[in-house]
Amino acid sequence: MIKEYKPNEIEAKWQKEWENKNIYRTENELEGKENYYVLEMFSYPSGKLHVGHLRNYTIGDAIARYKKMNGYNVLHPFGWDSFGLPAENAAIDNNVHPGEWTKKNIENMKRQLKLMGISHDWSREIATYTEEYYKWNQWFFIKMYEKGLKKKKKSYVNWCPECNTVLANEQVESGKCWRHGKTDVIQKELSQWYLKITDYADELLKGHQELRGHWPEQVLTMQKNWIGKSFGTEVDFKLPIENGDDITIPAFTTRSDTLYGVTYVVLAPEHSLVKEIILKENPSIKDAVEAMINEDKIFRTAEDKEKEGVFTGKYVINPINNELVPLWIANYVLMDYGTGAVMAVPAHDERDFAFAKKYNLPVRTVIKSLDDTQNDDTKAMTGEGILVNSSEFDGEKNTEAKIKIAEKLESIGLGKKTTNYRLHDWLISRQRYWGTPIPIIYDEDGNMHLEKIENLPVKLPSDIQFSGNGNPLETSDAFKNVILPNGKKGRRETDTMDTFFDSSWYYLRYLNPNMTEAPFDTQNANSWMPVDQYIGGIEHAVMHLLYARFFHKALRDMGLHNTNE
Repeated sequence: MIKEYKPNEIEAKWQKEWENKNIYRTENELEGKENYYVLEMFSYPSGKLHVGHLRNYTIGDAIARYKKMNGYNVLHPFGWDSFGLPAENAAIDNNVHPGEWTKKNIENMKRQLKLMGISHDWSREIATYTEEYYKWNQWFFIKMYEKGLKKKKKSYVNWCPECNTVLANEQVESGKCWRHGKTDVIQKELSQWYLKITDYADELLKGHQELRGHWPEQVLTMQKNWIGKSFGTEVDFKLPIENGDDITIPAFTTRSDTLYGVTYVVLAPEHSLVKEIILKENPSIKDAVEAMINEDKIFRTAEDKEKEGVFTGKYVINPINNELVPLWIANYVLMDYGTGAVMAVPAHDERDFAFAKKYNLPVRTVIKSLDDTQNDDTKAMTGEGILVNSSEFDGEKNTEAKIKIAEKLESIGLGKKTTNYRLHDWLISRQRYWGTPIPIIYDEDGNMHLEKIENLPVKLPSDIQFSGNGNPLETSDAFKNVILPNGKKGRRETDTMDTFFDSSWYYLRYLNPNMTEAPFDTQNANSWMPVDQYIGGIEHAVMHLLYARFFHKALRDMGLHNTNE
């Protein structure tokens, strides 16, 4: 007897046997067996497997086999996160349709996966680029729009010049596009579609209690920091206008106890007031403002980053003492946090102190430390102490005065206690072809109309030119130009959806991959959710995992299932 292991013979023989007997096929309900769902990170069909894939999928395979041998009804599916920029870039570089490129890559990777003998249930295979899948992306878009979870607004967005598309904040890494690593991301003002993830900010935070013990603490901490909940006060500074009503500039602060120490107010260069009023009256500072806008957002707020600013020529009124203080624009203030306006207290904030010293702005102490050890004119005093130079609050502990000053602002109608989040709404518009078309039509007057459910899917057209410049969907007149039910001419939205939209609910589609009347069956979702074991990289802690949590909660609130996570 030859005791040589010949993988080409032995593995091929048994893999064929397993396939013929459908031993990895799972029923949604199996009498007498408890369901156990093993889910691996959604795979992008790049064309070839690498050792990272092997590591990820063999971990899932080991768990799935172990649970199956212990009597569980194990669901272990596989699918393809198959929309996205690489396929579109390949189409441009190789003069091939992204669908052809994607299909070819899927076929090869599937062949490689099967050679590995992993226990996937291939009868549940899905691919997001198919009309059967992205139809439901569009269905969700319409349902979320109807629930008030969608909005379109004009704002500065992250723009990758190489990809020719916008990026969410989570897709910008150290000022570079997450796809390239070498391309600087710039700021561009566009009208874009947003998904109101902020409506669920509190629940996303509270949900960590349910996940504690199931998810790594590091992931929960990363999400908590990204959501960034903080309690403070919104202070209303007034900008006097000749022959007109004063303009209110709300500034969020967690340090209302330092309000008497404000010696200037700072706007983010992206603040609407800058473009609408300040630059019109003072165009000489336009170049300086634009330079700040195009700086990397992360670098702008880094402690060691040089603080740059420009004086607007205007003054605003401090509501607590009616003092006029200069209004500046500076690179260290972002629209992504608070209101895009900051009350600067250089005596008690290190960034403000550095800025004030650089531009020779006043520094007014309003808190003295109890033991006098922190009272040093060469740096900001950021600790606790007793208020000075603060009118009727002199002599009080700053921690107690913080509450009282906030209450005084509320009583005079010039401020309010509020909660702020670092998390902003999820930008889902992408100026590219290879993604889910957004089911919106604009009439000749610019009014928006939702596509009718019975017309879904809105299909990607084939008459596209891939030049590498601009959005390819703009080149298809047949796609763009439509007739509305009222007989008027209409124009389709040519932006497509962020691929994270596709990957925020794929785990539910695995339950009913061939279902045509709904995205998935509610009863099946209730019996399989939540996923028992997920295997994936921590690099998606504040992207895929956070988006999927939000999506799951939104679908729950639509009555599509009954689980929280």
